[in-house]
Amino acid sequence: MKIIETVAELRAWSREARRSEKATGKIVGLVPTMGALHEGHLSLVRAAKTDCQAVVVSIFVNPTQFGPNEDFSKYPRTFDADCALLATEGVDAVFAPQPQEIYQPAAATFVEVEGLSERLDGASRPGHFRGVATVVSKLFIAAEPDRAYFGQKDGAQVAVLRRMTADLLLPVELVVSPIVRESDGLAMSSRNRYLSPEERTQALVLSRSLETMQKAITAGERDSEALIATARASLATEPEVRIDYIAAVDWGTLLPVEKVVPGNLFAIAAWVGSTRLIDNFIVG
Repeated sequence: MKIIETVAELRAWSREARRSEKATGKIVGLVPTMGALHEGHLSLVRAAKTDCQAVVVSIFVNPTQFGPNEDFSKYPRTFDADCALLATEGVDAVFAPQPQEIYQPAAATFVEVEGLSERLDGASRPGHFRGVATVVSKLFIAAEPDRAYFGQKDGAQVAVLRRMTADLLLPVELVVSPIVRESDGLAMSSRNRYLSPEERTQALVLSRSLETMQKAITAGERDSEALIATARASLATEPEVRIDYIAAVDWGTLLPVEKVVPGNLFAIAAWVGSTRLIDNFIVG
């Protein structure tokens, strides 16, 4: 497995993969990550390995998507362990740049998806999606992938990146994989390691609340306000969990819907102790 640290080297690696005698169909797959890998990340790697002939995983804790009081400095960095996992999965290359490789001194260009970037997580974390869109566009330009793989857990991020990719005419297909959960239902996240044992138990209320909405939809409820009220009642069973948002939205626009239809996104964000967690499901 090759460790790549510069954009020039990554681009050369990608183009060499295309010149290979085996290069047919979908050749280069990119899995963008911030490291601290778990089974959710590995599910994306396996999807990429199934689809593509050469797979690169980026490991870069992107400073521009963290707010002033967020957890950039303490975000888990487990590079050696991550590389061991990726080698076991048969990944071809890891892109692990330094910040100055991605953000040149005095860089003044950023990518912002107007409208979508201010909704859901964007409303709670101003500037977050500008940082995400900027770094992902840079990764697309550097790696020149045919496909890029993201997890459904970051549902609002997926909507932003779909719009960005379409608007910028980027020749990359976005592939979205289902949420991977622990055996008790908690959505896998690198931030789960912040939780104390008590907080870990409290955090299960997020997935339970989504389940109550899913059951209500199955029983015939379609009014979004009624469904959100059901989720709030469920979340109230853990009074230490602080709601950031509960929303029923169109997955393309992230705008609220009055009546839910298949394809809509139900999303929750909440604070468990000092850790902000997100979860969601897609109707239908």
